[in-house]
Amino acid sequence: MDLYLQVLAGGVLNGVVYALIAIGLTIIFGVMRLVNFAHGEMVVIGMYIGYWCFELIGISPLAAMPVAALALFALGYVLQLTVVNAFISRPHHVQFILFISFALVITGLHMMLFGPTPRGIFSMASFETFDIGPLRLDMTRVQAAAGAIVLMALLFVFLRFTTTGQAIRAAADSRIGAEVIGIRINRVFAITAGIGMACAGAAGALVAPMFDTHPFLAPEFTLLAFIVVIIGGLGSIPGAIAGGILIGIVEALAAVMINPSMKSMFSYALLVLVLLVRPAGLFGAAGGRR
Repeated sequence: MDLYLQVLAGGVLNGVVYALIAIGLTIIFGVMRLVNFAHGEMVVIGMYIGYWCFELIGISPLAAMPVAALALFALGYVLQLTVVNAFISRPHHVQFILFISFALVITGLHMMLFGPTPRGIFSMASFETFDIGPLRLDMTRVQAAAGAIVLMALLFVFLRFTTTGQAIRAAADSRIGAEVIGIRINRVFAITAGIGMACAGAAGALVAPMFDTHPFLAPEFTLLAFIVVIIGGLGSIPGAIAGGILIGIVEALAAVMINPSMKSMFSYALLVLVLLVRPAGLFGAAGGRR
């Protein structure tokens, strides 16, 4: 029984970080109805920031998280204002090509700058454990989950209690209505894109000690984010949190009970099961709107 509790706890810790990755994707879709196919590449940028912060100045990935979040926020804000806003009203297939182009360019830049060699972070925290009752938890996962929870709490406070957060929620409910009451919609979209990519970058810094960083890791994170978001319900932040934790638990249990190499298969099985029972996802509404 202790083994399964241990596995369950590890799955929850991973799932919290998965949720942060998925929130970045779902907030952009929820407000702008854009599907960011370059989301995994944003996570990998965050991983490289975490890696280089550790290698060059010796700060932990947890401390590098704000650096990655700010850098990706700036990137998302600028990209949205200069390029993506011009594609908001274009057909979906044109938007898809735009984001796939971003993904290819970012992967190419990673190859040019850092090469294909995987880069790992090995610190004292990599070998430390943290005891809670009968549970012995990996310190890097505890730190990553704690960082993700803090960031998600800050995001909740921002969206709930600030004027800009209320403008973002208004734009998510109705773009036309938001424009009618005087909200500068392009600026709101730019801030939303910045927040979405900041979540991805911060999550990347947090998972840098858990995965070797290399340019071709991005599709795995993009796919993971899509599975979590679809399970939780497109555009739903609570859904992304629930979906991330569910996927984390399913992967952890599958890795112990079946085979670690088959854990992704169970994520897809859960996705199919949820879609059969609730086609709009656990927290989704008909048509993908909250």
